[in-house]
Amino acid sequence: HTALVSGWAGSMALYELSVFDPSDPVLNPMWRQGMFVLPFMTRLGVTKSWGGWDINGDTITSPGIWSYEGVAASHIILSGL
Repeated sequence: HTALVSGWAGSMALYELSVFDPSDPVLNPMWRQGMFVLPFMTRLGVTKSWGGWDINGDTITSPGIWSYEGVAASHIILSGL
């Protein structure tokens, strides 16, 4: 059961990242775009992406391993998928 939930969370996070538009975080935030997993990840402190953006709309150069994509990938890897 834990593997199923972890695999779903990682897969859903990657899907939401593929359709998320980070261009206007004030007038078009992620919850208004229908995101479900990304707001929870943001609430827990994940704010950067390997795509070069962060949740405040800034451009970043070094997001580190624990970005949105890193957390999603670790969920998928640790679920055994």
